Amino acid sequence: LSGAFNHMPYSFKPRVNYVDGKLATNPDALIVPALVGCFHMKWSFVLNEANFNPDQLDTEAILNFEDGKVISIDLDLKGKVPKLSEDKFIEFANDAKNNCPISGVLNCKISVKANRN
Repeated sequence: LSGAFNHMPYSFKPRVNYVDGKLATNPDALIVPALVGCFHMKWSFVLNEANFNPDQLDTEAILNFEDGKVISIDLDLKGKVPKLSEDKFIEFANDAKNNCPISGVLNCKISVKANRN
């Protein structure tokens, strides 16, 4: 692992907890930042390729974990994109979700809720 996680213990036991007095994480907790980062870059790319330059894009995600499995991830999107209709905003967000490299490897439902400011 690299970046901020390179000194954090890695364990199945805690969700985001402490192991031997140190903050720890686990595999499913690392999926959300990987998906959000990848999705966000793809979303920006899709918008720019269509000649829309966003003033602001925000992506939040909730991972739903049941019976030891990731069952879904809900993406909540907000953005300010001049001259872009609500329908196109949602279309581009879904395009990014469907073509993001990380979402392509996940075996769970990924939903998008978009709100153009």
